[in-house]
Amino acid sequence: MSTVQYRVQLSKKEELVEGPDDADVVIMVPIAEAGTDPTVAYMRGKLKATGHTGVLLDELASGRAAAAITRIASSAG
Repeated sequence: MSTVQYRVQLSKKEELVEGPDDADVVIMVPIAEAGTDPTVAYMRGKLKATGHTGVLLDELASGRAAAAITRIASSAG
């Protein structure tokens, strides 16, 4: 099973992180894009990812990425 870390960037030096530091895939998105469909954000170049592309595409297609990003962004207060 692959692991994923999500990072929602609040500013250049501040971000909210969920997931293990040694994750197979790291998904980063600015807080301004948190309400956008992650697949659309990825295609526009707003959502960045490092790691295995297949795992990323699975996260996007399953809806897990959208759920995680929304959850993390809502905790920003």
